[in-house]
Amino acid sequence: MGKIDINKQLKENSLLKTAFEFFTTKGFSKTSISDIVNKAGVAKGTFYLYFKDKYDIRNRLIAHKSSQIFRTALEETKEKTQGIPFDEKIIAIIDNIIDQLTENQSLMTFISKNLSWGVFKSALTAPPADEDINFLNIYYELIEEAPFGLKNPEIMLFMIIELVSGVCYSSILYSEPCSIGDMKPYLYDAIRNIIEQNKQ
Repeated sequence: MGKIDINKQLKENSLLKTAFEFFTTKGFSKTSISDIVNKAGVAKGTFYLYFKDKYDIRNRLIAHKSSQIFRTALEETKEKTQGIPFDEKIIAIIDNIIDQLTENQSLMTFISKNLSWGVFKSALTAPPADEDINFLNIYYELIEEAPFGLKNPEIMLFMIIELVSGVCYSSILYSEPCSIGDMKPYLYDAIRNIIEQNKQ
C-alpha cells in the first residue's frame, strides 16, 4: 500500500471513529456531518469522497462493528463448537455475542437502535472492508455443515436476529422482563424452535 492509499485509509478510519463516538454519545439524529468532519480534522468535501451521507457512514459502522463482534465470537467459540450439533453451535456463537454486547452497552445501543433487516442485509451483501469478515459466506458455510436441509435460511436468520436484538435491548439495558442471564435459557429455547421449524 502506497503513501496516498495509507493517507486515504487514515482519513476514512478517522471519520468512522469520530462518527461512532458522536453516534454513541450525542446520538445519530443530533450528530451532523459538520460535527464529524470538524472533530476528525478533515474538509467536508473529504467526507463525500468516502460516504454518500450520514446514513451511509452509519450503515458502514454497523457492518464494521457487527463484523468485529462476529469475528471475536467465531474465534472464541472455535474450539468448543467442534463436533457439536448445528443448533448448539449457533447458540454458542450467539451467547458469545450477547456477552460482548453486555460488556459494551454503548455499542449494543448503537447497533440495536439502528439495525433493521434492510441495513443488515445490505451490510451482508456489500463487499466487506479489508479487516472485516464476510458474514454471509460464514453463515452459509455453517448451514452447509448442518446434517439437515433448511427451508429458508434467510428467513431463519431474520427471525433469529430480530429475536436476539429485541431481547438483548430490553434485558441488557433495562433488565426487562428480567436480566439477560435469566432470559438466556428462554431465548435459546426459542432459537432452537426457530431452527427446528425451518428443518426440511
